[in-house]
Amino acid sequence: MRHGCRTVIASRNLQRVSEASKKLVAATGQQCLPLSIDVRQPQTIVAAVDEALKEFKRIDILINGAAGNFLCPASALSFNAFKTVIDIDTMGTFNTSKVLFEKYFRDHGGVIVNITATLSYRGQALQVHAGAAKAAIDAMTRHLAVEWGPNNIRVNSLAPGPIAGTEGFRRLGGKFAEKSNQFSVIPLQRAGNKTEIAHSTLYLASPLSSYVTGTTLVVDGGSWLTSPNSFSALLGIASSSAKL
Repeated sequence: MRHGCRTVIASRNLQRVSEASKKLVAATGQQCLPLSIDVRQPQTIVAAVDEALKEFKRIDILINGAAGNFLCPASALSFNAFKTVIDIDTMGTFNTSKVLFEKYFRDHGGVIVNITATLSYRGQALQVHAGAAKAAIDAMTRHLAVEWGPNNIRVNSLAPGPIAGTEGFRRLGGKFAEKSNQFSVIPLQRAGNKTEIAHSTLYLASPLSSYVTGTTLVVDGGSWLTSPNSFSALLGIASSSAKL
Protein backbone atom coordinates (compact mmCIF):
# COMPACT_ATOMS: atom_id res chain seq x y z
CA MET A 1 0.00 0.00 0.00
CA ARG A 2 2.91 2.37 0.70
CA HIS A 3 4.04 1.68 -2.87
CA GLY A 4 0.70 2.70 -4.37
CA CYS A 5 -1.45 -0.43 -4.33
CA ARG A 6 -5.10 -0.51 -3.43
CA THR A 7 -5.57 -3.77 -1.59
CA VAL A 8 -7.97 -6.48 -0.53
CA ILE A 9 -7.30 -8.46 2.64
CA ALA A 10 -9.37 -11.56 3.24
CA SER A 11 -9.85 -13.98 6.12
CA ARG A 12 -12.50 -16.19 7.68
CA ASN A 13 -12.66 -13.61 10.50
CA LEU A 14 -14.17 -10.48 8.95
CA GLN A 15 -13.89 -8.51 12.18
CA ARG A 16 -10.15 -9.09 12.35
CA VAL A 17 -9.45 -8.00 8.77
CA SER A 18 -11.82 -5.04 9.15
CA GLU A 19 -9.80 -3.80 12.12
CA ALA A 20 -6.56 -4.39 10.21
CA SER A 21 -7.96 -2.56 7.19
CA LYS A 22 -8.66 0.58 9.24
CA LYS A 23 -5.09 0.60 10.57
CA LEU A 24 -3.63 0.08 7.08
CA VAL A 25 -5.71 2.88 5.57
CA ALA A 26 -4.72 5.24 8.40
CA ALA A 27 -1.04 4.37 7.96
CA THR A 28 -0.88 4.64 4.17
CA GLY A 29 -3.80 6.69 2.86
CA GLN A 30 -4.61 3.92 0.36
CA GLN A 31 -7.83 1.95 -0.01
CA CYS A 32 -8.10 -1.46 1.68
CA LEU A 33 -11.17 -3.64 1.23
CA PRO A 34 -11.67 -6.30 3.95
CA LEU A 35 -13.58 -9.41 2.87
CA SER A 36 -14.68 -12.70 4.41
CA ILE A 37 -13.26 -15.78 2.69
CA ASP A 38 -12.52 -19.43 3.39
CA VAL A 39 -9.93 -20.67 0.92
CA ARG A 40 -11.24 -24.22 1.35
CA GLN A 41 -14.60 -23.15 -0.11
CA PRO A 42 -14.28 -21.94 -3.73
CA GLN A 43 -17.70 -20.27 -3.69
CA THR A 44 -16.49 -17.83 -1.02
CA ILE A 45 -13.45 -17.03 -3.16
CA VAL A 46 -15.67 -16.37 -6.18
CA ALA A 47 -17.84 -14.00 -4.16
CA ALA A 48 -14.79 -12.16 -2.79
CA VAL A 49 -13.18 -11.78 -6.22
CA ASP A 50 -16.45 -10.49 -7.66
CA GLU A 51 -16.64 -7.93 -4.84
CA ALA A 52 -13.02 -6.88 -5.39
CA LEU A 53 -13.53 -6.45 -9.14
CA LYS A 54 -16.71 -4.48 -8.51
CA GLU A 55 -14.77 -2.14 -6.20
CA PHE A 56 -11.46 -1.82 -8.06
CA LYS A 57 -12.24 -3.01 -11.63
CA ARG A 58 -8.95 -4.95 -11.76
CA ILE A 59 -6.71 -7.33 -9.80
CA ASP A 60 -3.00 -7.36 -10.59
CA ILE A 61 -1.43 -9.29 -7.70
CA LEU A 62 -2.47 -12.31 -5.65
CA ILE A 63 -0.61 -13.18 -2.44
CA ASN A 64 -1.52 -16.67 -1.20
CA GLY A 65 -0.72 -16.60 2.51
CA ALA A 66 -3.36 -18.81 4.12
CA ALA A 67 -1.78 -21.48 6.34
CA GLY A 68 -2.36 -23.70 9.33
CA ASN A 69 0.49 -25.13 11.39
CA PHE A 70 1.53 -26.46 14.79
CA LEU A 71 4.33 -28.66 16.11
CA CYS A 72 3.34 -32.32 16.37
CA PRO A 73 5.00 -35.73 15.85
CA ALA A 74 3.56 -37.63 12.89
CA SER A 75 2.63 -40.50 15.22
CA ALA A 76 0.37 -38.18 17.25
CA LEU A 77 -1.12 -36.39 14.25
CA SER A 78 -4.74 -37.26 13.57
CA PHE A 79 -5.85 -38.03 10.03
CA ASN A 80 -8.11 -34.98 10.11
CA ALA A 81 -5.35 -32.69 11.38
CA PHE A 82 -3.12 -33.64 8.42
CA LYS A 83 -6.01 -33.19 5.99
CA THR A 84 -6.94 -29.80 7.45
CA VAL A 85 -3.46 -28.40 6.83
CA ILE A 86 -3.43 -29.75 3.27
CA ASP A 87 -6.90 -28.27 2.68
CA ILE A 88 -5.91 -24.80 3.92
CA ASP A 89 -2.40 -24.55 2.50
CA THR A 90 -2.34 -26.60 -0.69
CA MET A 91 -5.98 -26.72 -1.75
CA GLY A 92 -6.49 -23.11 -0.65
CA THR A 93 -3.61 -21.93 -2.82
CA PHE A 94 -4.92 -23.83 -5.85
CA ASN A 95 -8.53 -22.75 -5.29
CA THR A 96 -7.67 -19.06 -5.03
CA SER A 97 -5.24 -19.12 -7.95
CA LYS A 98 -7.74 -20.92 -10.19
CA VAL A 99 -10.59 -18.54 -9.38
CA LEU A 100 -8.35 -15.51 -10.08
CA PHE A 101 -7.19 -17.11 -13.33
CA GLU A 102 -10.73 -17.69 -14.53
CA LYS A 103 -12.10 -14.35 -13.31
CA TYR A 104 -9.31 -12.01 -14.42
CA PHE A 105 -5.73 -13.21 -14.91
CA ARG A 106 -6.36 -15.36 -18.01
CA ASP A 107 -7.30 -12.30 -20.07
CA HIS A 108 -5.28 -9.58 -18.32
CA GLY A 109 -2.15 -11.22 -16.90
CA GLY A 110 -1.06 -10.94 -13.30
CA VAL A 111 1.34 -11.97 -10.56
CA ILE A 112 0.92 -14.72 -7.98
CA VAL A 113 3.17 -15.01 -4.92
CA ASN A 114 2.74 -18.16 -2.81
CA ILE A 115 4.06 -18.04 0.75
CA THR A 116 5.69 -21.43 1.40
CA ALA A 117 8.42 -22.76 3.72
CA THR A 118 11.76 -24.58 3.81
CA LEU A 119 10.41 -27.39 6.04
CA SER A 120 10.59 -30.11 3.40
CA TYR A 121 14.15 -29.39 2.30
CA ARG A 122 15.59 -31.59 5.06
CA GLY A 123 12.52 -33.19 6.56
CA GLN A 124 11.98 -30.91 9.56
CA ALA A 125 10.96 -32.78 12.71
CA LEU A 126 7.35 -32.35 13.89
CA GLN A 127 6.30 -30.73 10.61
CA VAL A 128 5.22 -33.51 8.23
CA HIS A 129 1.81 -31.88 7.71
CA ALA A 130 3.02 -28.35 6.92
CA GLY A 131 6.15 -29.54 5.11
CA ALA A 132 4.13 -31.76 2.78
CA ALA A 133 1.59 -28.98 2.16
CA LYS A 134 4.21 -26.34 1.37
CA ALA A 135 6.29 -28.68 -0.80
CA ALA A 136 3.18 -29.29 -2.87
CA ILE A 137 2.71 -25.54 -3.25
CA ASP A 138 6.29 -25.13 -4.49
CA ALA A 139 5.58 -27.80 -7.11
CA MET A 140 2.31 -26.07 -7.99
CA THR A 141 4.23 -22.81 -8.42
CA ARG A 142 6.41 -24.41 -11.10
CA HIS A 143 3.51 -26.11 -12.90
CA LEU A 144 1.37 -22.97 -13.00
CA ALA A 145 4.32 -20.82 -14.07
CA VAL A 146 4.78 -23.09 -17.10
CA GLU A 147 1.10 -23.34 -18.00
CA TRP A 148 0.11 -19.74 -17.36
CA GLY A 149 3.26 -17.98 -18.58
CA PRO A 150 1.78 -17.50 -22.08
CA ASN A 151 -1.07 -15.59 -20.41
CA ASN A 152 1.50 -13.13 -19.01
CA ILE A 153 1.06 -14.54 -15.50
CA ARG A 154 4.12 -14.90 -13.29
CA VAL A 155 3.97 -17.40 -10.40
CA ASN A 156 6.63 -17.57 -7.68
CA SER A 157 7.01 -18.79 -4.11
CA LEU A 158 8.57 -17.06 -1.13
CA ALA A 159 9.89 -19.21 1.74
CA PRO A 160 10.50 -17.24 4.96
CA GLY A 161 12.71 -18.41 7.79
CA PRO A 162 12.07 -17.64 11.48
CA ILE A 163 10.49 -14.17 11.51
CA ALA A 164 10.21 -12.38 14.86
CA GLY A 165 6.92 -10.82 15.90
CA THR A 166 4.70 -13.19 13.91
CA GLU A 167 2.08 -15.74 14.91
CA GLY A 168 4.20 -18.47 13.37
CA PHE A 169 7.19 -17.43 15.47
CA ARG A 170 5.04 -17.62 18.61
CA ARG A 171 3.42 -20.96 17.79
CA LEU A 172 6.40 -22.77 16.31
CA GLY A 173 8.99 -22.35 19.01
CA GLY A 174 10.54 -18.96 18.29
CA LYS A 175 10.90 -18.01 21.96
CA PHE A 176 12.35 -21.46 22.69
CA ALA A 177 14.91 -20.92 19.92
CA GLU A 178 15.81 -17.49 21.31
CA LYS A 179 16.30 -18.77 24.86
CA SER A 180 18.44 -21.70 23.74
CA ASN A 181 20.55 -19.42 21.49
CA GLN A 182 19.68 -21.43 18.37
CA PHE A 183 19.80 -18.35 16.14
CA SER A 184 23.57 -18.27 16.59
CA VAL A 185 23.86 -21.15 14.10
CA ILE A 186 22.06 -19.18 11.37
CA PRO A 187 24.68 -17.66 9.03
CA LEU A 188 23.27 -14.16 9.59
CA GLN A 189 23.12 -14.83 13.35
CA ARG A 190 19.54 -13.68 13.97
CA ALA A 191 15.87 -14.10 13.22
CA GLY A 192 14.36 -12.12 10.37
CA ASN A 193 11.80 -9.34 10.65
CA LYS A 194 8.49 -8.66 8.95
CA THR A 195 9.83 -5.77 6.88
CA GLU A 196 12.39 -8.08 5.25
CA ILE A 197 9.63 -10.45 4.16
CA ALA A 198 7.53 -7.50 2.95
CA HIS A 199 10.41 -6.22 0.80
CA SER A 200 11.05 -9.68 -0.65
CA THR A 201 7.37 -10.08 -1.51
CA LEU A 202 7.35 -6.60 -3.03
CA TYR A 203 10.23 -7.64 -5.29
CA LEU A 204 8.38 -10.74 -6.55
CA ALA A 205 5.13 -8.79 -7.01
CA SER A 206 6.65 -5.81 -8.82
CA PRO A 207 8.17 -5.22 -12.28
CA LEU A 208 11.61 -5.51 -10.63
CA SER A 209 11.18 -9.28 -11.11
CA SER A 210 9.50 -9.11 -14.53
CA TYR A 211 11.56 -12.03 -15.91
CA VAL A 212 11.30 -14.20 -12.78
CA THR A 213 8.74 -17.01 -12.70
CA GLY A 214 8.48 -20.57 -11.43
CA THR A 215 11.04 -20.10 -8.68
CA THR A 216 11.15 -20.13 -4.86
CA LEU A 217 12.90 -17.24 -3.13
CA VAL A 218 14.22 -18.39 0.25
CA VAL A 219 14.42 -15.51 2.75
CA ASP A 220 15.80 -17.12 5.90
CA GLY A 221 19.29 -15.74 6.53
CA GLY A 222 20.70 -19.10 5.43
CA SER A 223 18.83 -20.83 8.27
CA TRP A 224 17.84 -24.01 6.45
CA LEU A 225 21.44 -24.69 5.50
CA THR A 226 22.82 -24.75 9.04
CA SER A 227 20.11 -24.89 11.73
CA PRO A 228 19.96 -28.18 13.69
CA ASN A 229 17.04 -30.47 12.91
CA SER A 230 16.80 -31.53 16.55
CA PHE A 231 13.84 -33.81 17.19
CA SER A 232 14.63 -34.32 20.87
CA ALA A 233 14.89 -30.58 21.57
CA LEU A 234 11.65 -29.83 19.77
CA LEU A 235 9.72 -32.53 21.61
CA GLY A 236 9.63 -30.34 24.69
CA ILE A 237 7.48 -27.71 22.96
CA ALA A 238 5.42 -29.98 20.67
CA SER A 239 1.75 -30.79 20.99
CA SER A 240 1.38 -34.29 22.44
CA SER A 241 -1.49 -34.71 20.00
CA ALA A 242 -3.37 -32.70 17.44
CA LYS A 243 -6.94 -33.71 16.76
CA LEU A 244 -8.60 -30.99 14.73
